[in-house]
Order: sequence, then structure tokens, then C-alpha cells
Amino acid sequence: MDEKKRIARLLDKPLTRRQQKFVMEVVSNDGLQTARESAVKAGYPVSSAHARAHELQNPNICPHVAREIERYRAELDEKYEVGYKRHVRDLQVLRDKCVENNAWSAAVQAERLRGMAQGGIYVNKSEVRTGAIDAMSVEDVERELEKIRQGFEKSIVDITPIEITEQSAESGAEEPGSGPLEDTEAGLTEDEDQED
Repeated sequence: MDEKKRIARLLDKPLTRRQQKFVMEVVSNDGLQTARESAVKAGYPVSSAHARAHELQNPNICPHVAREIERYRAELDEKYEVGYKRHVRDLQVLRDKCVENNAWSAAVQAERLRGMAQGGIYVNKSEVRTGAIDAMSVEDVERELEKIRQGFEKSIVDITPIEITEQSAESGAEEPGSGPLEDTEAGLTEDEDQED
């Protein structure tokens, strides 16, 4: 019974300045720093910070501090909660600021996201096809491939290289890459160009 009275008395006790700072540090930096680091930043000695952090968060030792941690955590959760109305309003504010700063791409994106949040303005469509080539017969696969070939037939260009052969002056046989070169700009052969 004495323990319950002690806890009830502590619940009404006001927090010290260090305890208030610890509450703010541990809640606002949740996940970014340990409770020990929060205790050090609140002004507790480094040598006992780990023990103080444990005591301050334990509802059986410091119920008034533990209750304040929960209260402040709930306050921050409510303040930064993402709800439909707040989300749409914040996107509108972002859009307006982007327009003021001539950030047109960002303004369009904010407005698009606002429209998506409101629903019905933008519709995402996706097509899901079922069936696989494994389920088709060989004849069906060949027919489908032929349809695909016919669809691309007009746009396919044959780029197979052609080997040009020329006659050799000595042997009279054709050898690739032999013979006089032509100057395409002047229309002169290599021999005529040297005579000038």
C-alpha cells in the first residue's frame, strides 16, 4: 500500500528543469539518440546518465516523468499527424510557394499529387495479361510470331554489308579493296589527282 501512495504522490510532483529537458530530448530525438545521450544533454553527469535515463523512464521509479514522456509523445504525434485534410492543404501551400518561386515542375507535381489524394481526378490504369507462351501450342506460337514480323516488316531495314570487289591490274582477278580510289567531291581518281 505504501508503494501506491508513493506513486500517487509522485504523479502530482512537478518536473524539475533537468527532467523537463530529458523529456523533450528523449521524445523529440526518438530513434536518433539513446536515452543515455538524452540524459547527458539534459544535464545529468555522464557517469550516471545510463542509470538516470532508466529511472526517469520507469513508471515505478519516476511515474511523473514517465507520464510526461507519454503526454509529450502523444502531443507531437497529434501535431505531426498526416490526415487527409492536412495533406491536401499542405500540398496546396507547397504548390503556391513553388508558383511564387517559378518552380513550375515542382508546382505541377504538387498539384498532381493533390489531385491524386482527392481521388477521381486522376486514374491509374494498368493492364494485367494472363497466359504464358508455355500454355500455347507450337502452331499458335508460330502464328503469333508471324503476326509480329508482319507488323514490323515495313520498318525493318536490311543493313547487311555488301563486299565490293575490284579487278587487280596485275592479275586481272578481283581483289577486295584494290584499284584506284575516287575523290567523290571532285570526281577525280587518285591517279588524275597526282598529275595536277
